[in-house]
Amino acid sequence: MEQRKIPVPAHRYTPLKQNWLQIFTPIVEHLQLQIRFNLKSRNVEIRTAPDTPDISNLQKAADFVKAFISGFEVEDALALLRLDDLFVETFEILDVKQSLKGDHLSRTIGRLAGKGGRTKFTIENVTKTRIVLADSKIHILGSYQNIQLARRAICNLILGSPPSKVYGQLRNIASRISERL
Repeated sequence: MEQRKIPVPAHRYTPLKQNWLQIFTPIVEHLQLQIRFNLKSRNVEIRTAPDTPDISNLQKAADFVKAFISGFEVEDALALLRLDDLFVETFEILDVKQSLKGDHLSRTIGRLAGKGGRTKFTIENVTKTRIVLADSKIHILGSYQNIQLARRAICNLILGSPPSKVYGQLRNIASRISERL
């Protein structure tokens, strides 16, 4: 009997409760695992059942729940169950540039989001990834290569490149990729 525990921070309780059926159903029906939310330890616990066909389903389910708790939409996180070459990468703004404090940090987060979330959407669309900006943490969901592209764009923004320059670089890369296909 294998088991995985995923800790749930307080601010993700409500979304977890609201989307529980959408999370619970694919894990129980398709992956044939058992799942519960342990209120005492505040963990989502997933374990194999006697009829679980593949032990790797456990890790898939754990990644799926982790992605949701990081802040991705259920639909986006579900892709982790369906496709094999998807990953979630997490890093902090301060990993890229340590000297950011106070207002500079908030300005950087603002630069990443862009006006009305436009910068974030543009990076998502060009690199075919999903991005969650959770305070100073950044989560990127996508294929390995696409995560690298999105991360490079985000790092350039953090280091102070103007969004227009980052868009230009993304556009070049995107056109090169579409030529290859």
